[in-house]
Amino acid sequence: MCASASTADALLEALSAEMHRWVPHDGSLWFGMDPVTMLATAPSRVEGLEGGLCETFWHLEFHEQDTGLLSDLARDGGVSALRLDLDERVSRSPRYREFMKPQGYGDELRAALRTDGSPWGVVSLYREGGHRPFDRDDVAAIDSIRPVVARALRSHVRELSPWLAQPDAPGLLVLGQSNRIVSANAEAEAWLQEICPIPSGADGLDYFDAFAASEGVLDVPTPIYALVARARAIADGRERAPARLRVRDRRGRWLVLHASALAGPGTSAPDQVALVIEAAKSAEIAPIIIEAYSLTPRERDVVAGIARGGSTAEIAAELFVSPHTVRDHVKTLFEKVGVSSRGELVARLFGEHYLDRFKATMVHVD
Repeated sequence: MCASASTADALLEALSAEMHRWVPHDGSLWFGMDPVTMLATAPSRVEGLEGGLCETFWHLEFHEQDTGLLSDLARDGGVSALRLDLDERVSRSPRYREFMKPQGYGDELRAALRTDGSPWGVVSLYREGGHRPFDRDDVAAIDSIRPVVARALRSHVRELSPWLAQPDAPGLLVLGQSNRIVSANAEAEAWLQEICPIPSGADGLDYFDAFAASEGVLDVPTPIYALVARARAIADGRERAPARLRVRDRRGRWLVLHASALAGPGTSAPDQVALVIEAAKSAEIAPIIIEAYSLTPRERDVVAGIARGGSTAEIAAELFVSPHTVRDHVKTLFEKVGVSSRGELVARLFGEHYLDRFKATMVHVD
């Protein structure tokens, strides 16, 4: 099924149908995962769960201490069966009390779908209270399929989550005087189409001519012109700041643009600028997200440690400071961001930027 499914929805539908026969259950959720932030992303499929409890589900994941949290499973691997983990004392679990019990579910089996050391998805299965709990055979069954399902999900996560996707190659173009495009590769045109597409009704117009005469044809973002101008200023010795820019395309993906003036032998004032366009990595995007909270460089280091799941002692050792200093930074972070827990901090800084896209791609089956 993983090899033959042509779409993400077809993959999850087929997996769900087979899982009903192999590990019987009454409700389920499947979704992709960003391997860097370990947050839910497309594709996703929900069966037999109340849509109105979606916010409750994610609140419990980030705000409450519990066994088998998705972030723990994604980081450490493994499979969690709620009743087995808690020795039948499920009332100790906030997830059971506030999410499962109101829907009539008595047990849950969940696993992070990992391959090559990275999580690419999550599956959770639910059984109603009157049915037998999940046992160790069920745990072993889920555990045995995780790598192959994770590999299949990986390709679909990259396809459906463009903010995670990496291009086959960076786009490269060279701009001459008056910012006319002298040369470019196919990837450069494809990226530019995503930043400033030719409007409807202008089909057949050469894209690069349209770029040069952008007024009235293309809505070329002003920052691109500013980036090229900075590259020329750097070459002239009037600027020192890097000619590097992060922008979002029309589909919401973060891109990184680099510009550099070109000079040939015997030229003192280069008139050509090379512009490279490529998809931003998570490390490029995170600083944009947290910039709005005016975090200091050290606070950003602490945030990075928290996002990776590091303990106070681990973060202190990594930053060569005392645990007390880390706790002070965490307290300040909570105050700046307006949260009261580490899980809520990660959710506020990263999760809110994924939630709408995640909901928009969810398949919900009653």
